[in-house]
Amino acid sequence: MKAAASWVVREERPEDHDEVRRVESAAFAHQAERVARLVDALREGLSVSNGLSLVATESDVVVGHAMFTHSLLDAPQRLVEVQVLSPIGVLPERQRQGIGSMLIRRGLGMLNARGVPLVFLEGSPDYYRRFGFVAAAQLDFRKPSLRIPDAAFQVKVLDAYEPWMTGTFVYSQTFWDLDLVGLRETPSPPPQL
Repeated sequence: MKAAASWVVREERPEDHDEVRRVESAAFAHQAERVARLVDALREGLSVSNGLSLVATESDVVVGHAMFTHSLLDAPQRLVEVQVLSPIGVLPERQRQGIGSMLIRRGLGMLNARGVPLVFLEGSPDYYRRFGFVAAAQLDFRKPSLRIPDAAFQVKVLDAYEPWMTGTFVYSQTFWDLDLVGLRETPSPPPQL
């Protein structure tokens, strides 16, 4: 296992785009093209005020990537600007070495400093619990699609959160356009005659 000091976490730069695509494609091999298109599409709307795209590098080579982007919470009082953590990928040969954890912790710290109240995601409760994510339904948040398993719909509450901020989480249009919200059933093969 590499020492964490050998990795550098920084904001993504334009010259990193091809390497980020390579990392995300390798990390999500089963849907590589869709996830790469997601990153490209989310990057177009990214600005300092509405998200983060972070990379972890080793000897100036990108080995991990995490993206936090603007979404909304449809609360009774008003719409609340929140963030979604998706995607996060690490090269398969570098997984389980702490790179993903570094990216997530750095991103959450930066968003907290910016006054973001909540970060949502779809993912493994066993993995994301270590970062303070909890089942969103426990805090009265509603998922945007019935295809999202209850346990996978998670939220991290940050310092700017206020108790009135509850309601339905709404992904940005990009996730819907690429059909990357929730799980789709694998189509059954046609019956053999």
